[in-house]
Amino acid sequence: MKNNSVSLHRIINASPEKVFRAFADPVANSFWFPPYGFLCTVQQMDFKVGGKFRMTFTNFSTGNGHSFGGEYLEIKPNELIKYTDKFDDPNLPGEMTTTIQLNAVSCGAELNVLQEGIPDVIPPEMCYLGWQESLEKLIKLVEPEIPDA
Repeated sequence: MKNNSVSLHRIINASPEKVFRAFADPVANSFWFPPYGFLCTVQQMDFKVGGKFRMTFTNFSTGNGHSFGGEYLEIKPNELIKYTDKFDDPNLPGEMTTTIQLNAVSCGAELNVLQEGIPDVIPPEMCYLGWQESLEKLIKLVEPEIPDA
């Protein structure tokens, strides 16, 4: 049986509040969420339980895009985000569920990501690589502490 899930773990030198905000803010999301070589347009992001989101990842090399969207199932500020999403493309059927867990640790935040129900045509290892790149960009966004002055 094919394993259609990926799981990632990171320790981030930033507070759980700051990491949570990077998931909750549509502009921040469009910056860090797409893997390298992709742009992201957020069409909708109603960040609340029962709220919906829609976005498009566009391949910068080819200009081709994949749109997807879903619904927020569970949100506990600074601790948990659980949502569903599915691709608009009928060749990528099925609904995925992603669970983001945050815990405060001595040096910042522990982040656990679990994405389940990845469409059969997407190799889980490619999905894992994409998430690795996204999390690198997330870390580069949230770890710097830059004063306004």
